[in-house]
Amino acid sequence: MSELSLLAIALGGAFGSVSRFLVAREMGRRLGDFLPYGTLAVNVLGSLALGWLATVFLERPEINSALRLGLAVGFLGAFTTFSTFSFESVQLLLNGAVWRALLNVTTNIVVCLGMCYLGIQLARLS
Repeated sequence: MSELSLLAIALGGAFGSVSRFLVAREMGRRLGDFLPYGTLAVNVLGSLALGWLATVFLERPEINSALRLGLAVGFLGAFTTFSTFSFESVQLLLNGAVWRALLNVTTNIVVCLGMCYLGIQLARLS
């Protein structure tokens, strides 16, 4: 991997994390705290963006690899990690692997929620 690609990922990550913070703060300010609207917003936007970018990147291989990495891995990786999960699940569906897609969705949700719960419980022990 080139130094330019690493720099693109780092810069994308910096902008992605700041963007996530600003979006989450604004959503909470506007909509309250009944649900984590900021997280929902960045996950929905990130999923849309990764689906769009990945499709464009697959159709246009001439797009610079540093730009690809900076946007997809850097920015969206810092903005949300849910976008990758969403894209992979949709790809399974589009490839006709309905049961694998359902298993992927179910496993991700159950395991991630379970690990979050475990982390909370472990933190409470200390």
